[in-house]
Amino acid sequence: MTDLSVPIRGIVPPLVTPLKGADELDYAGLERLVSLQIDAGVAGLFVLGTTGEGPGLSYRLRYELVERTCELVAGRIPVLVGVTDTSVEEAVELASFSKGAGATAVVAAPPYYFPFGQTEVTDFLLDLAERTGLPLFVYNMPSCVKLSLAFESVERLSGHANICGLKDSSGDIAAYGKLLELRSVRPDWTFLIGPELLMVESVLMGGDGGVNGGANLHPRLFVNLYNAAVRNDRAAIDRLQAEAVSLSRIYNVVGDGAAGYLRGLKCALSITGICSDTLAAPLRPASEFDRKKIAELVGSLDLACDPVRSMS
Repeated sequence: MTDLSVPIRGIVPPLVTPLKGADELDYAGLERLVSLQIDAGVAGLFVLGTTGEGPGLSYRLRYELVERTCELVAGRIPVLVGVTDTSVEEAVELASFSKGAGATAVVAAPPYYFPFGQTEVTDFLLDLAERTGLPLFVYNMPSCVKLSLAFESVERLSGHANICGLKDSSGDIAAYGKLLELRSVRPDWTFLIGPELLMVESVLMGGDGGVNGGANLHPRLFVNLYNAAVRNDRAAIDRLQAEAVSLSRIYNVVGDGAAGYLRGLKCALSITGICSDTLAAPLRPASEFDRKKIAELVGSLDLACDPVRSMS
């Protein structure tokens, strides 16, 4: 099992969930996707997150995805499992299953639906940390749960030994910089950022890497971009960041927000032959008209970019 007494550093793609139907896992697509990531040198994989449509999948399918992913990875890199739920009991149960399947850690955002305050949310996450047999990453995802974790809440959470880090998808780089101050009390914590176009800035500030959706399509680009940031190689950063900006255009072809992002990303993956563009209900795939636009954007990307330059 991965030793989380030191941070995970690098790119940890939030895997899409390849689907063949409304409640059917595309196992062949998952195998291609996992192989693509590992071959590109990613630092880990995160399943059942926002990009993985976790809350939109049946519990049966969530468990199947965890089991299959861990089988495919076979201990080569860490596997992080999203257990975000409105019920702490369901989160604990999935965490327990994930441990048995071979996962490395679990990831949980605040419970959604009810408009909880900071104290209730922090208590929920501390309860989960106490009861799960795997280390817990705290997931700040205000656009989906209607609450952004305050610095004071994360500071309180940092006092629990079984909480091992933070994934921040708030998009507030200044707040992220403030959170990095907690490194002084938890040098073992992993600090990861979600928005991919902020990944370089976050690493230059002292962060550990990114959970970047675009890595599903082009993992080597984001691995190289991370390594360039660690080296502070400005020429490489500028070149690779421009490629990341170009890739991000696929997210806006079929609407704004999470729906457009997911449609665009899965459409691009289907165009490249990785997996189908089937989405969990109520989302529907891109139209043929929009698919042609996305195909043009994908065709402009250098999906076979330079080999990974490792910092090890």
